[in-house]
Amino acid sequence: MTKQVQTQALSQRQAAILSQVSQHGYVTIDALSAQFDVSDQTVRRDIIELSNQGRIQRFHGGAGPIESLETQRLDYLQKRGQNLAEKATVGRKAAALIHDGAALYLDVGTTIEACAHDLAKRKGFTVFTNSMRAAMAFDPKHHQVFVLGGRMAGVDGSLVGNDVVQKLSEIHLDYALIACSGIDENARVMDFDISKIAVKKAAMAAAKQSFLLATLSKLNRSALAVISHIDDFETVISERD
Repeated sequence: MTKQVQTQALSQRQAAILSQVSQHGYVTIDALSAQFDVSDQTVRRDIIELSNQGRIQRFHGGAGPIESLETQRLDYLQKRGQNLAEKATVGRKAAALIHDGAALYLDVGTTIEACAHDLAKRKGFTVFTNSMRAAMAFDPKHHQVFVLGGRMAGVDGSLVGNDVVQKLSEIHLDYALIACSGIDENARVMDFDISKIAVKKAAMAAAKQSFLLATLSKLNRSALAVISHIDDFETVISERD
């Protein structure tokens, strides 16, 4: 006997919420209630209904997209293909600020990967990273590369966990190159993965200088949790000055 799942028709507000999630990745109940001029409880009911239909994922205080392994893979491939020129510019500008022989942390993300390929053209860096993809950009004959081992967190080649955070607390870095999912209207630098945020914060604490690498497409976007305020970075690097 074949099981059939009946999907109810969406109300106009529910369709708009689904559109917001698709566009921004994560939306808060507070923001949605203000946008639609309804109570938090009304928005929460809409989110529950959309979640029950398998259209979105509920989080504390908001909602986000459902990400299966295949969705993650497609999303990563899509990200790699987006804003290529902008990411290349950000990566090149960031690499130019790193002095020869520096010890640095490279975060996870496609913009960081672009920077890694520019850094790899030079010699003598000591690189710590929890991104297997960033690590592979370097020739071990010309650089010391330490992959911070932990639990694999996704198809982007990221590794997370207490072991990564502990290792970062034991070393001293010249630079930490940090990526993000969004920078909201309050200048808070944000990400969707809390486990990755713990690693980012540990790297920033271990470094003399922290650089934020973010294309302008990340502006006015919210995510699940805060990494830091934008003022906590010595330098913010985008494709435009």
